[in-house]
Amino acid sequence: MAIRNFKTKGTEDINYGRITKEALRMLPKELHRKAQIKLARLGAVTSMQDLQEIRGNRFEKLKGKIESLTPTYVILDTGGMAYFINISLYSFTMLEKMDECKLLVHEIIREDSHMLYGFISEEERYIFRQLISVSGVGANTARMMLSSVEASGIEEAILKSDVGMLKGIKGIGAKTAQRIIVDLKDKVGKTADAGEIFADEGNTIREEAFTALVMLGFPKNSVNKTLDKLLREDRDLTVEQLIKKALKIL
Repeated sequence: MAIRNFKTKGTEDINYGRITKEALRMLPKELHRKAQIKLARLGAVTSMQDLQEIRGNRFEKLKGKIESLTPTYVILDTGGMAYFINISLYSFTMLEKMDECKLLVHEIIREDSHMLYGFISEEERYIFRQLISVSGVGANTARMMLSSVEASGIEEAILKSDVGMLKGIKGIGAKTAQRIIVDLKDKVGKTADAGEIFADEGNTIREEAFTALVMLGFPKNSVNKTLDKLLREDRDLTVEQLIKKALKIL
């Protein structure tokens, strides 16, 4: 149900009118005062986006046992609480052999649903967030893109203005591809630690290799992408083997 037609009587006493109980429950008690002030400023809350702006995202990352895994979602048990988390095919591939994992999370609140999207790397979540900031690109479209092409590939296509590559992804037409490039070309490629993978298994080995290579003077972003590529090919590498292979690429 849309939230609208709220009358305001001032910052001290807000009449929430027809606001639903479900919507109010989404606001932590400590944010009620903040909500009142924003309602007074707006004069009315017209959409769920206004409520989410007040409330903010509650989840940064979730760690737990994988209860169920499919190419489109994972059910993660965090110790008594199970979360349904939408994922891309890329994240699914990384999670296939794991019993436990840690996922970075993006939360989306709509009028009729409350959804979580999970990502195995910071780079994937970053590109997802950039994509959904583009008019006409929703969460499912962004996930489809990340399931078809890895985040680094989408980033490269944007930086090179490769309309054809983006247009080749299911659901992306020429106009949308052009809009993505125009809107994001000056934004992507600027995150230093974009490739950090948050999988528990083998993470210590990755961190040690990352630290060693950065200390040798290699750029963080290049090191991250190289380590991600090598670990996707072989997750059983030792620290020494991982560093030696990375040095051949960097």
